[in-house]
Amino acid sequence: MYQKLLIANRGEIAVRIIRACREMGIAAVAVCSTADQEALHAQLADECVCIGSERPRDSYLNMEQILSAAVVTGAQAIHPGFGFLSENPKFARMCAQCGIDFIGPSPESIECMGDKAEARKTMIRAGVPVIPGSWDALTDVAEAGREANRIGFPMIIKASAGGGGKGMRVARTPEEFEELFLTAQSETRQAFADDRMYLEKYLENARHIEFQILADREGNTIHLGERDCSIQRRHQKMIEETPADFLDDRLRREMGKAAVRAAKAAGYYSAGTVEFLVDSDHRFYFMEMNTRIQVEHPVTEMVTGVDLVRQMIRIAAGEKLPYRQRDIRPRGHAIEVRISAEDPGRGFLPCAGKVTNLYLPGGNGVRVDSLLYNGCSIPPFYDSMLAKVIVQGDTRGEAIRKMRGALGELVIEGITTNLDFQYELVGSGEFMSGDVAAINAMLEERCRKAC
Repeated sequence: MYQKLLIANRGEIAVRIIRACREMGIAAVAVCSTADQEALHAQLADECVCIGSERPRDSYLNMEQILSAAVVTGAQAIHPGFGFLSENPKFARMCAQCGIDFIGPSPESIECMGDKAEARKTMIRAGVPVIPGSWDALTDVAEAGREANRIGFPMIIKASAGGGGKGMRVARTPEEFEELFLTAQSETRQAFADDRMYLEKYLENARHIEFQILADREGNTIHLGERDCSIQRRHQKMIEETPADFLDDRLRREMGKAAVRAAKAAGYYSAGTVEFLVDSDHRFYFMEMNTRIQVEHPVTEMVTGVDLVRQMIRIAAGEKLPYRQRDIRPRGHAIEVRISAEDPGRGFLPCAGKVTNLYLPGGNGVRVDSLLYNGCSIPPFYDSMLAKVIVQGDTRGEAIRKMRGALGELVIEGITTNLDFQYELVGSGEFMSGDVAAINAMLEERCRKAC
């Protein structure tokens, strides 16, 4: 096992990984930008190296600086967290060239699943259902228009090498397709330095269901059940829960087997997530695979008792997966709510500032993963997520009541957040009845009015 590990990230996920290292007896090295020198992850780590300015490209996306920090501090492995370099095959290869373990899958798996067109081909060969879409990546708008007409509208335009909702637009008619394609392509070029696009039939009111995967280097692969991530604002998840109550046992088994098949087809090891869309007729289709730890991983940890971050570290170190599929027996219901520095009254516009008063909830079955402390500053340069509140109850109803209690206790003063909005959303009749379509329509309308 490693003696020292570097975390190439910031915020609550960096704190989460530092805590896992502490439990495993591994020294944790943090990296930070000049804007994050007083951040919680920089203070909790055993060592911290400032690697650049507040701009992500100069710090958290600066591969050379991160690897230099690992070499100088003697770190034997790097955990990339999520976002930033977590799904960058070049960075994974550079780690190997420096004799440093990348805590994640192989560069080949990242490439295979990171390119949506290639991932689609891999799934078809593995017998995993896919949504009708383009076979190859597209760059020319005229060619894309012909392909869109072949597939049929409504159509979702996606960045082939992207994620996180960037470079994504829904075209409902041929007349609006060209403008939306070029807009999405421009956003993709800026976000990922890649202008290849992918087209896919848009499924109205589909549920977004993902399966958590764990696999070791010997090919032992299991899933840890599903997460329902259907409540989203502009393709950004807001609330996640497990299990997905609308799935029956037969469909859950089928989707779990398909997720394992998908991971094996990609030669996958480490933790990963296979994402599906499920239509109103309960037909499911592969959407994409995230080759990293997910923001919403705690809900799976709450119901299974499996520490996903620790398992990632052990797998990277060459250890065999200690579980078989029959060992995974989820219990109860878990919900995660994301608390962000954003203003729901202004179209969820990100907000920066200083936290002047903080109180975090607790109690049985309540967990808070956060970057916050009293007096901390929230810079304007990064993702606006501040904390994740996760609860577990025996039933969904109990979990909802527990979440309402936890959000009611949570105090964050000094900056504008979505806390009150999330509190009202979790207590709404639409959420309690599982009316995802109504919630998402409300979120879209609020964003549209603000724009």
